[in-house]
Amino acid sequence: MSSSDAHSAHNYHPLPVVVATADGAWMTDVEGRRYLDMLAGYSALNFGHGNRRLIEAAKAQLERVTLTSRAFHHDRFAEFCTELAELCGMEMVLPMNTGAEAVETAVKTARKWGYRVKGVPDGRARIVVASDNFHGRTTTIVSFSTDPEARADFGPYTPGFDIVPYGDLAALRDAVTEDTVAVLLEPIQGEAGVLVPPPGYLTGVRELTRERNVLFMADEIQSGLGRTGRTFACEHEGVVPDVYVLGKALGGGVVPVSAVVSSEEVLGVFRPGEHGSTFGGNPLACAVALEVIAMLRTGEFQKRAAELGDHLHAVLGLLAGAGKVAQVRGRGLWAGVDIDPSHGTGREISEKLMDRGVLVKDTHGSTIRIAPPLVISKEDLDWGLDQLRAVLGA
Repeated sequence: MSSSDAHSAHNYHPLPVVVATADGAWMTDVEGRRYLDMLAGYSALNFGHGNRRLIEAAKAQLERVTLTSRAFHHDRFAEFCTELAELCGMEMVLPMNTGAEAVETAVKTARKWGYRVKGVPDGRARIVVASDNFHGRTTTIVSFSTDPEARADFGPYTPGFDIVPYGDLAALRDAVTEDTVAVLLEPIQGEAGVLVPPPGYLTGVRELTRERNVLFMADEIQSGLGRTGRTFACEHEGVVPDVYVLGKALGGGVVPVSAVVSSEEVLGVFRPGEHGSTFGGNPLACAVALEVIAMLRTGEFQKRAAELGDHLHAVLGLLAGAGKVAQVRGRGLWAGVDIDPSHGTGREISEKLMDRGVLVKDTHGSTIRIAPPLVISKEDLDWGLDQLRAVLGA
């Protein structure tokens, strides 16, 4: 712990646990103490730690070829693009590595589409985003953040973004102009505390964007790929956006894999040399992601997240009803729990849970996020919730 404090930049404030091994929903520290993982790497570990199918897919590919760069074709690339496009009901895939890279790619895509297809005058493209968003931490992305911690001291900021309140359709309608090329939203805001928009909001966004010839770009990096009980969170309102932005669970917790998935009309605006990534769509990434896609295609993980999610929210609802927590939000196996200040801050509750063998993480002072791997057993989930109940004195 001390050596990491001495030699790494202090850009995170991790809980004081040093993980050495992990399996399924459990992690073990360097002293042999076991912890139930109720965060799942912010949904990057939807399929659990060391998932055998994913590890075997990675091992097999490690023996063959791991990287070619996009200077050459490799034999997993076409299959990955085809299968991911099919999973999304789309036509084309532009692979990257991290979620932030995928969001940057979506921003560039929307602007280029705006100039080439919609006919917006050069340099005037604007993108509407929501307050309290979290799309990453690059200089462009923090330019449209409303979180002072993410934004302060990183200017000058990139222009071209209009920020409206999340969940407010009237404000969104007022913000869209002839120069608007896209609306970029999280169908559920994760970092903000698992904020679910009001019913009908995503449907309204879809109708408005279609009516005004504006791209609807859904950042499903954290909400997608099974977490909410559907493949995509947009499906809860029967909505299909123009662009999916994917990451986290797409790499199975093994390697970083992200992608922008859309139609040929949208992604077809790119020509060779206009955008790229050395590691984007590499053979190892494609091999692991292909296994992730195959696992999602069965529907079993979505079903599991829906069923266990109902149970999770029922238990948390009882805690809220008993006045032990201020509010609970979420969908599927994903919850934001606002802690009543009388019990302590979100950080303090996270530390108390860690002492009892459960790992969660706080956000925005008073909230803890619960997002266990989708492979967690009901018994382990209940045990974890029992520890929360004990910490709150319920």
